[in-house]
Amino acid sequence: MKLDILAFGAHPDDVELGCGATIAKEISFGKKVGIVDLTRGELGTRGSAKLRDIEATNAANILGVSLRENLGFSDGFFKNDKEHQLEVIKMIRKYKPDIVLCNAIDDRHIDHPKGSDLVSNACFLSGLLKIETSIDGVNQEKWRPKLVYHYIQWKNIEPDFVVDVTGFMEKKEKSVLAYASQFFNPNSNEPETPITSKNFTDSINYRAKDLGRLIGVDFAEGFTSERYVAVEKISELI
Repeated sequence: MKLDILAFGAHPDDVELGCGATIAKEISFGKKVGIVDLTRGELGTRGSAKLRDIEATNAANILGVSLRENLGFSDGFFKNDKEHQLEVIKMIRKYKPDIVLCNAIDDRHIDHPKGSDLVSNACFLSGLLKIETSIDGVNQEKWRPKLVYHYIQWKNIEPDFVVDVTGFMEKKEKSVLAYASQFFNPNSNEPETPITSKNFTDSINYRAKDLGRLIGVDFAEGFTSERYVAVEKISELI
C-alpha cells in the first residue's frame, strides 16, 4: 500500500499525543496515513505490552488510519544502529510515504530523541540504492520520503510550523484516552507517573489551544523540520 503519510512513534500513544489531530485532519482530506510503533511500550509503569497492543488498535480505529504495525524493538534499550535502521528502512520502502512524522528531537523520555534520530537516519538511508532490503523474500526498491517532520511531545519545543487542527481535537483526545491504562484514573491504585495526573490529560487540550491562540485559531499542533519549509507563493501562508 502506498501511503501519503507514515507516522512513527517510539511507543504506542506517542503518535496520538504528538500529532493525532493532524493525522485525523489529513485523513479527512482523503490522505492515506499509517502508524508504525517502534516498541510495544513494555516498560510502561501501568498496564502491559499485551494491553497496550489492544489500546493501540483501538486508537488506530478511532483515528481511521489505514494500517498500524509494531516493530517490536526493546522499549528503553533500542539503538540507532544498522540493525534497527534496516528494520525502519523496510517499513519506509514497504509503504513509500511522501511524508514521515516522527518523535520529538529532544524530550524527557530517552526513547523519544533516540526514535527521532533513528527514523530520520533511516529516511535518508532508505534512498540509497546499494542498501539492500527485502520482505518475505521480495527485494525492495529504494525510497526516500520527500519530507520528515518531528512532532512535539513533553517539552515545549519551539515549532518551525504549526497546523490548524480546529475541529479535530475531539478525535485526538478520544484516540489518546483509548490508552486508558496509561492516564488519569482517580480510582486506580497503581503507581503514579508524570502522565497519570489530571493536569497531563488536561494539557492535551490546553497546549493545543495555546498554540492555536498564537496563530489565531482554536487549536493547533506544532512540528519541527529538518530543512526550510518552502512555499511556492506567500499567499499559501494565509
